[in-house]
Amino acid sequence: MLMRALIFLHRWLGVALCVLFLVWFPSGIAMMYWDFPGVTAEMRLAHATPLKAEQVRRSPSEAWAALDEPAPPARARLRTVDGRPVYRFQLRGGERAVYADSGETVHGVHAEQAARVASAWTGQPAQAAGVEPVDEVDQWTVAGDVRRQGPFWKYSWANGEQVYVSRTSGEVVQHTTRASRLGAYLGAIPHWLYFTPLRKHQASWSRVVVYTSAIGAVSALLGAIVAIAVFSPARRYRHAGGPSAIPYAGFKRWHMVIGLAAGAGAITWAYSGMLSMDPFAPPPRAADTERARQSIVHALRGPLSLGAFDARHPRAALAALDAQAPAAELELVSIGGEPIYLVTTTSGDTRFEALDGRTVDELRVREVVRQAAGAAGIAELRTIGEYDRYYLDRRHRLPLPVLLLRLNDSGGSRYYIDPRTARIAGSYDAAGWTSRWLYHGLHSLDFPWLYDHRPAWDIVVIAFMLAGTALSLTSLVLAWRVVARKLRRA
Repeated sequence: MLMRALIFLHRWLGVALCVLFLVWFPSGIAMMYWDFPGVTAEMRLAHATPLKAEQVRRSPSEAWAALDEPAPPARARLRTVDGRPVYRFQLRGGERAVYADSGETVHGVHAEQAARVASAWTGQPAQAAGVEPVDEVDQWTVAGDVRRQGPFWKYSWANGEQVYVSRTSGEVVQHTTRASRLGAYLGAIPHWLYFTPLRKHQASWSRVVVYTSAIGAVSALLGAIVAIAVFSPARRYRHAGGPSAIPYAGFKRWHMVIGLAAGAGAITWAYSGMLSMDPFAPPPRAADTERARQSIVHALRGPLSLGAFDARHPRAALAALDAQAPAAELELVSIGGEPIYLVTTTSGDTRFEALDGRTVDELRVREVVRQAAGAAGIAELRTIGEYDRYYLDRRHRLPLPVLLLRLNDSGGSRYYIDPRTARIAGSYDAAGWTSRWLYHGLHSLDFPWLYDHRPAWDIVVIAFMLAGTALSLTSLVLAWRVVARKLRRA
């Protein structure tokens, strides 16, 4: 009775989810090499117009005063949009901007401005593009970080390039090509269920991903239990006139053989996919771990006092830069309580500009970190030039070298700090164990001993995906037979 119940549940759960599983595995292969389209920091720098010192006439405090906001901003940056310098202030409820040349508040951009921005980004005339306003999210603006910057102007050129310009900020927030869209349709969209009618409803999409992943894991687990239970090492069954360890023939036999070989991977893969949505509340950090985290964060990015930057106007800081390395962005930061300009050049290099002209380098960042953690709290502080098991990236986008800070707290905290920007590039403590190993480890197989040896990682992951695809194909055939049989009887 129990075995019949398990077989019944596995069969009908397989009927319900076989198509979804067949989509998940091949799209996982595509996602190894193609991301969902987006505007990266590197792309933004490559298309940035350099800041010009003579255009920056308003100080940060003057620009901030124009907004009449009660609380100080969490972040402040100076960039160029459509040839004009703009202060961007990040607030709790979003972002506000002020022109640095006139002190006017940015209340949005008109179509002519957006056309110039889009044309400058692609190097193609705006007159040659098809233009349409995008008030509701579409396939390429459904991601949360993009949709928050809407509505948009969408520009489409004959060569397949598409650019979305935010009508509130005037910045390019999405850029796609025919190749990037094709890669997304083969990978991220089916794998993440990023279909616009579903994805634009955040809560519903999240529930669908969680429930289907959980049910898929249960179905795979039931199949594994049944397969192990009926498997006969003594070969007590008959198949093709001879003894057999498996009681089935045809596609059922192949389904069981592949399930025995790859079933454990299918279970863990579906379960770890569910964990990508953080369905469970993370365990609370220990009090000492949380205090240490707050101290490190506060030291590297303390509260901003915009008036302190009046001691050296951004115009003076920009004028002091080498003309061969013009600035694409000037960020106002507070490191160890000291107001400092963080300059990012159009080539992607960064440097600190202290208000009093002092040199701020890795040694200063180390000192700030050491003071924040306390000598007794530091287990290790050193520079590493390669990824490790808690800080890794197969596309090598995370910065290197970084400062590795290990603390003597109960959570075993680790911080990876980029000394060129004084930003925390990665962190880990005991509360993140599930995410690191049960999600990233089981879903992406990003174990250091495999991840660092490509193409070994590619071969192993693709082999697993192909096994999962074969398992899903046999499941689809069996599901169709079950449904067809029921329909004939009906």
